[in-house]
Amino acid sequence: MTRKAIVPPGVKSVGPYSAGIDAEGLVFLSGQTPLDPATGKLAEGGIGAQTEQCFKNLFAVLAAGNLGPGDVVKVTVFLTNMTDFAAMNEVYKNQFSEPYPARSTIGVAALPLGAAVEIEFIARRR
Repeated sequence: MTRKAIVPPGVKSVGPYSAGIDAEGLVFLSGQTPLDPATGKLAEGGIGAQTEQCFKNLFAVLAAGNLGPGDVVKVTVFLTNMTDFAAMNEVYKNQFSEPYPARSTIGVAALPLGAAVEIEFIARRR
């Protein structure tokens, strides 16, 4: 199997991983925390702002791979507090159109850098 890294301009991984990997038409995006690439800091303003920043980061990776939201088939959301589910979902519902990608939401004890949310995608080339 052939793997090709997808690296959006101006984004640097903080560990030994690729932001995205194209594996023969299936595209796997690593989890994105709500880091603002311009400041290197977490987005401020609560779970809504953090969720929006995660999507901005993920959509930048998709764009670098010549893909868009309509190519996403699976989303996994990690939340440190499941009481944030409704607020996260308010932002989430505006990111895609029907039919929505499949999704799992998982409650976790902690995320890198103290983030409240992390999101990852699986997409497919048409």
